[in-house]
Amino acid sequence: MRSIRRRLLGWLICGFAAGSAVAGFGIFHTAHDEASELFDYELRAVALSLPSNLKEGHTEHAAPDLQGIADDRILIEIWDANGTPIYHTSHDAPLPRNPEGFHTIEQAETHWRIFGVQQSGRFVQVAQPISVREALALRLALHTLWPLALFVPVAIVLVLLVVARGLAPVGALCALLAARSYNALEPIKLDGSVPIELRPLVEALNDLLQRLNAASQAQRTFIADAAHELRSPLAALKLQLQAALRDGTLTGEPQTTGRIETRLNRLIRLVQQLLTLAREDAQPTLPIAVVSLRRLGEQAIGDFSLLAEERGIDLGLEMRAPVTEGDVCNVSAEPHGLITLLNNLLDNAIRYTPRGGKIDLVLTRTGEQLGFEVVDNGPGIPEEDLGRVLDRFYRASHVQGTGSGLGLSIAMRIAQRHELQLVLRNNVDGHGLTAAVSGLRPPVAAEAHA
Repeated sequence: MRSIRRRLLGWLICGFAAGSAVAGFGIFHTAHDEASELFDYELRAVALSLPSNLKEGHTEHAAPDLQGIADDRILIEIWDANGTPIYHTSHDAPLPRNPEGFHTIEQAETHWRIFGVQQSGRFVQVAQPISVREALALRLALHTLWPLALFVPVAIVLVLLVVARGLAPVGALCALLAARSYNALEPIKLDGSVPIELRPLVEALNDLLQRLNAASQAQRTFIADAAHELRSPLAALKLQLQAALRDGTLTGEPQTTGRIETRLNRLIRLVQQLLTLAREDAQPTLPIAVVSLRRLGEQAIGDFSLLAEERGIDLGLEMRAPVTEGDVCNVSAEPHGLITLLNNLLDNAIRYTPRGGKIDLVLTRTGEQLGFEVVDNGPGIPEEDLGRVLDRFYRASHVQGTGSGLGLSIAMRIAQRHELQLVLRNNVDGHGLTAAVSGLRPPVAAEAHA
C-alpha cells in the first residue's frame, strides 16, 4: 500500500539531498578555483616584492618574509642580465628558466606552478609544487562546505516536521472516523481547522453518509412497518384458531391443528423479534440511566417464571463472589436495551433446555466492571457453530424447535450498542451453554470513561 507521507518524504529528502550535492560540488569547485587564483596572485606578489639587490650570499637585505598560506616550499630563482643565476632559495636542483608569465611544468616527477617576470637588470622566477597548492586549495574549499554540511541535516529534520504537521489534519480526520460508532451516520462537521485540500474529501464523505443514512432508514422503516402490519392479523388469526378449537367449529386431526398453531406461534414470535430488531437499529443514541442489574435480573426471572414452570425448568438468580446478596449492582446503561438483552438470552435458554433442566442467571464482577451469565444444562452448541449463531437468521442444523435465528443476533446488537462483550461458550462439563455478558460499569466509572 502506498503512503503519501513516505512519498512526500522520499521525494523531498532525495531532491534536497541531490540539490545539496550539486550545490556542494559547485561550491567546492568554485572555492578550489578561487584558491588557485589566490595562490597565483601570491606567487606574482612574491616575485614583484623581492629586493632589487638580492644576490646569493648577500646579507644587506634578507629574503622577504614568506610566512603565510602559500609559503610551503616556495622556490625563488633570480638570473642577471646575462642569464647567470645569482639567487636560489632551495637546496633542490634549480628549475629551468621559463618565459614570463604563469606556466605549469614537470621536473623530477614533480609538477610545479611557475611565475616569471623580467625586471631591470634581472629575471625573477617564483615556483611552487602543484601538490602543495592542491592540498591548500582543498583545505580552503572544504572550509567553505561546513555551513552546507550543517544545514543539510537541519533541513531534513525541518522537512520531517513540516510534512508531519502538514499531514496532521489527515490523521485527525482518520481518528475522528475511527472513533465513530458503526451506526453513526451523521455528517462530519466542517470548521476552520479543516484544510481546503481536505474539504472535497469531507464533503464526499458527508454525501456518502447521507445516502447510507437514507438507505438504512428506509430499511428500518420497511422492517418496522412490515412487522407492525403483520402483528395485528396474526394475533387475530391466533385468537380465531383458539376460539374455533374451543367451540368445535374447527375439525381435523389434532396433529394437524397442533402444527398450525406451532407455525402461527413461530410467525408471531418472528414478527415480535423483527419489531425489536427495528427498534434497536433505529436507536443510534442511548438514554443512559443508573439501573440496578440485580433488580433487572429479578424482574426478568419473574417474567419467565411461568414459562419455566410450564416446561419444568428450574430458573433462578445467583451471585458469584465478589458479588454479595446485599449488592444492588448499580450500573450505567440504557434500561430498555439491557432488559431486552436479558430477556432474549433467558428466552433462548428456556427454548432449548430440555424439560426438567436448570437455568441460572448469575451476576458477576471483574474488577470495577459488572456482568451476568445465563447458564443452562441444555444441549449446548457445536464448536463449529459458536461463531455463527450470533448472525441474523442463522440456525444450526442440530437445533430443534421453532426459533427464527434472531434472538441471539438481537442480543449481540444490543451488546454492541452498549459496548459490551457477549461471549457464548459450552460448559466445561460438556452439558449446556453459558452466555456471558461483561463490560457494564458502575455509575462513577462510566462517567469517568465518558
